[in-house]
Amino acid sequence: MKKQVSVAFMVCGLLFTVCLIVSNIVEQKLIQIGPIEATAGLLIFPISYIINDLIAEVWGYRKVRLIIWNGFLMNFLAVVVFRLSIWAPGSENFTAEHQSAFNMVLGNTERIVAASFVAFLFGAFLNAFVMSKMKIMQHGRGFSIRAVASTIVGEGADSVVFFSLAFSGIIPTPALIMLILTQTAMKTGYEIIALPLTNILVKWVKKREETDVYDTDISYNPLKINDL
Repeated sequence: MKKQVSVAFMVCGLLFTVCLIVSNIVEQKLIQIGPIEATAGLLIFPISYIINDLIAEVWGYRKVRLIIWNGFLMNFLAVVVFRLSIWAPGSENFTAEHQSAFNMVLGNTERIVAASFVAFLFGAFLNAFVMSKMKIMQHGRGFSIRAVASTIVGEGADSVVFFSLAFSGIIPTPALIMLILTQTAMKTGYEIIALPLTNILVKWVKKREETDVYDTDISYNPLKINDL
């Protein structure tokens, strides 16, 4: 019998991937939130962690591992296409000003791209691991607690890895530490604000899918993608 993928799982996977790709595009714009300066990626990137929580909670670590690697590969494909588009000769109607603007939006440096990829893998897998382990420890109760805890761990690791790799040696260490703490706090706050909606969504998906996986006797090896 062939394995089937539910519509809900497919939509979650697609949304997760879109959030990653879009956040990398808008990450370059600096926005002001009260007295705090942040990147525009803050508007959408935390949604990927909410989806990560949802998939881990409903379908388990095995499925979220698949989605994480799929998101990583699709993000890599997007970056490759961006690079090829920048390098491709423009037509006579595509002026130097157009090329400069195009490169500014899509042409992240190799250091930023590498930092983003590594940070994403660390953060996403730690988030899923904490969700999975806490669900077993809490016997399925207290979703809100593990959602926030996993976000602190995942987003914290993501911020530490990304900003350390991307800006170490470029900005002073105290400013770097403050940036890491601020970004982690704001992304966690995003998760907390969205919790009422996330709780409703998790309950609805569990009921619709008739699924509530507990990750007992599984491998948490991030590379074991054949274990579905």
